[in-house]
Amino acid sequence: MKDGVDLFETGTTSAVAPHERTDYWGELIQLCHCRRVGFAFPRLSDFRGRVALRRTDNYQIVAWQADIVTYYRTAKHVREDADGDYRLMLPTTGQLTIWQDDQHVPMTPGIGGLMTIDQPFAITQVSGTEGLTMTIPRGEIDHRLGRAAPRAPLVDLTSGLGRVVADLATSLAAERDTLTHGQFDAVSERLVELLCMHIVGDHPTEHRHLTDVESRVRHYIRTNAHDPELTPAAVARALGWSLRQVQLALQHGGTTPRELIKEERLRLAHARLRNPAYHHWSIATLAAGLGFSSASSFSTAFRRRFGATPRDIRRS
Repeated sequence: MKDGVDLFETGTTSAVAPHERTDYWGELIQLCHCRRVGFAFPRLSDFRGRVALRRTDNYQIVAWQADIVTYYRTAKHVREDADGDYRLMLPTTGQLTIWQDDQHVPMTPGIGGLMTIDQPFAITQVSGTEGLTMTIPRGEIDHRLGRAAPRAPLVDLTSGLGRVVADLATSLAAERDTLTHGQFDAVSERLVELLCMHIVGDHPTEHRHLTDVESRVRHYIRTNAHDPELTPAAVARALGWSLRQVQLALQHGGTTPRELIKEERLRLAHARLRNPAYHHWSIATLAAGLGFSSASSFSTAFRRRFGATPRDIRRS
């Protein structure tokens, strides 16, 4: 793989002593999602749970099964560890209940939920619940819907396009170890496209052409963010559109070509800082290789985006 890091991870509480299982489960959940998340276990010993994770720089899917547990994020958790990405929750057995924004949202097999964790929430599951959780970059949802998705909207996955989405997610999780990095991202991107189509009902709008242009522009920039010569004009030339078309399409999605190139370069820099293959690169070399004018401007933008310096990420 040229850039980024694939992460494959499996874990089961049966690998540790019964009195250590809740702590071990907390570590697994933090690995899968975020550092700042709380847990409430009705039973503190002999907790049973297992996870299997596949992660790229763009998407992640986790297959899981666990006893009764409540996960929560407080306002303090959110401030200390921001995470604006969406989570698509798909229980396959048992039941989940999500509390967020004064909503009480139960989910059972055949019903999914799309939520963010950048607001306080709590999720409780009954013992033995199994399911899938897919992490999706916020922009991939918002730009397709033309707005931010509502908190924890329910998604019918029992028939039609909804069932196709559920089957695709199940297959993606089952084949997580066999797909290449590119294949995993391609399937994930198609899944997100179908999910959003299902949510909006695929109703044509006057903005449909702009949405299609925006999707292709975003994909091109993400794929070519490693090129230090990438500019808005270069993107437009490569895709055969005018710069004005590209600007209008991204304006429709709430951003600009320059801002999007910067965002994708920062995401790529974050991945490279964590990749051992780039540990011999200085921060200045890494910044220059991604088109930043100086190491200081790169560090300022990086800290503003991720809340940590490039050296902090490399040390971690």
